[in-house]
Parts: sequence; structure tokens; C-alpha cells
Amino acid sequence: MKLLITGGKGQLGRELCEILQNGKSRLGALPDELLDAKITAVDVDELDITDLTAVRRFFADCRPDVVINCAAMTNVDGCETQYETAMLVNGIGPQNLAIASAECGAKLLHVSTDYVFRGDGDTPRCEWDAVDPSTVYGKSKLYGEQAVLRHCPKSFVVRTAWLYGQYGNNFVKTMQRLGREKDEITVVSDQRGNPTNANDLAHHLCKLAVTEAYGIYHCTGTGECSWYEFATRIMEESGLSCRVLPVTSEEYPSKTPRPKFSSLRNLMLSVTVGDEMRQWEDALHDFVTLQEEK
Repeated sequence: MKLLITGGKGQLGRELCEILQNGKSRLGALPDELLDAKITAVDVDELDITDLTAVRRFFADCRPDVVINCAAMTNVDGCETQYETAMLVNGIGPQNLAIASAECGAKLLHVSTDYVFRGDGDTPRCEWDAVDPSTVYGKSKLYGEQAVLRHCPKSFVVRTAWLYGQYGNNFVKTMQRLGREKDEITVVSDQRGNPTNANDLAHHLCKLAVTEAYGIYHCTGTGECSWYEFATRIMEESGLSCRVLPVTSEEYPSKTPRPKFSSLRNLMLSVTVGDEMRQWEDALHDFVTLQEEK
């Protein structure tokens, strides 16, 4: 089996490469079909997914059986001012991958986001719930989702949220850095969601890749919390004495409004390949433990 990973230098792409090379994740062994897979991981310097001609040419040479798209413009504030770039990377890029995947008969797994929902209410969103993004980031990602499903019959759209991992920058690493530098920080307490360990997400992408259960999936850590609760737990797990103080979104405004409630429910996973996503507290503890081991 030939696997192509786009966005290969990002935190999820690198996590995927590592578990595929090891044949296992922190959750356990990967499907047998992937153990001898030939892995090609590329980033924008090797393949510009916004260029359909380049994508088609690359696919003609690579002939992948499975494509996992981890490439995205995730700078939410940047998307609000860089409409064209957001649309190219988050919308047209996935569309090009879908077209090329369909032409060579490959499966396409496309990673998306909780931002395709408005971020209100108080009940976790299922895959069948109506989408209604309010940001350019969310709108561009939704276009990408729809393009993937429209152009590639063998496609999976996998939405995740609050992602952190051992590679790249993320909220956990930022809190750890601030916890070492400061005695006290403030974090918003009125935005709730699902912290997600990239290793857990990568494991489930691999599980889906060997199936034909195409469609839309949610894949986030089990349980929900506020950013304040998440930050507090990070300090505790990391052995840092920095105090975390709660503030409201109004007290700590951002250029782009963040979802107040973006919790997702992994319903499709539970009725297909199985939902093994760990409780967010357990996954965080394991992440910090792994950091200490390294």
C-alpha cells in the first residue's frame, strides 16, 4: 500500500509518519494492512496542493492508494484578512487532492475542524448536525469539506479540535512555556471544547484508511473542558506552580471571535471502526509523561 501525507511537516503529519514507521501509536498496534506501507510525506515546498496541474503530475508519479491531507492554513486571525490564501489552502487545495485522488482511484482522508459549526449551544455536535461557520477560517474549511465529498467518492472528512502534539507549536506547549516564565497567567473560561492528542487522532485516521466506511467523522478527545480548565490541568501535570486565573472572552478579546461551545461527539467512529479516543485528561497525562521520557 502507498500512502501520501500532505502537510507532512506539520504536527499531525509528523505524528502520522512516526506511528506508521513504528507500526503502533500510544493506543496500540496499527492495522496490519499498513505495516508494510510505503510512506511519502510532502509539504508545500515539495507539492503545492493549490496547483491542480502540479497535484495531477505528482499523483501520476506517486500513484497513492491512500492520501491523508493534513495541510491547512490554521491561523484563524490571519484567515480573516487573507481571504484568498485561506480559500486556496483550505478550499481549493483539498478540492485538487480530491480530483486527483478520484482520477487514480485513491482514498482521501481530509482533516477538518470544529469551526465549521457556529460554536453556540450546549450540546456536543454530531456529524449530522447543520454546519454554519461564522469565520473565514471555518468557511474556507467547509468549502474544502464539501469539495472533497463532491469530487472524490472514496473520501473521509475527519473533524477535530483543540489539537496538540509533540511536534510544532500548540496550546499545551505554550502553557508550559508561560508556566516556566511567569508566576501567574489569565486564560478564558467561557469557551468549551475537546482537547485532542494528535497521536490519538493519527491512530484513528489509520483505522479509517483501511476501510470503505466513507463519510464525515468527528474525532476529538473524550470529555470537554474550558481553556482555563485545560490550562490549569497542563500546569498540574507539568509540575508548574504558575497560577491560572479565569477571565471572560470580553475581558480577553481576540481579533476573531472564538466559538463559545465547540464540543464534538464522535458518533460515526463509535458505530464504524470504534471510538478509542482517550479521556482528555488521560491523553494529556500520557503526553506529558512522554515529554519527560524524551
